[in-house]
Amino acid sequence: MKIVLKQDVEKVGKRGEVVAVKDGYGRNYLIPAGLAVVATEGAVKDAKERKRLVALKQDLSEAAAVELAEKIEATSLTISVKTGDEGKLHGTVTTQQIVAALAEKDIIVDRKVVSLGADINALGEYTATVALSSKVKAKLKVWVVKA
Repeated sequence: MKIVLKQDVEKVGKRGEVVAVKDGYGRNYLIPAGLAVVATEGAVKDAKERKRLVALKQDLSEAAAVELAEKIEATSLTISVKTGDEGKLHGTVTTQQIVAALAEKDIIVDRKVVSLGADINALGEYTATVALSSKVKAKLKVWVVKA
């Protein structure tokens, strides 16, 4: 029996694929559970169209990510922090502070995509990595200065 998967099914296939399964497995489990439909001509065309649209959307998001990465790499942040007598920070500079400083420059990113090589707990220059997609990563210069 040939079916079109509506969702990823472990050891069977990924969403949108046309796969052959045993009749009983398809008829008694996959179709009633809403995981698949019978591979009619219309269902196969619909699955191909959905794959095409997903690929197009991903290409557009990759292009936007590249554009945002260029904007981020052209930016340098200066974060002012309170320090003690010896120039040591009270705490560390967090990704949340970096994201807030980026937002002030009209660059909006999620704090989960910003990663620091090491804790920022002293004054100086640091580099943060912003992972905009699986393929696009931008380097961001962060200056930590005394307030």
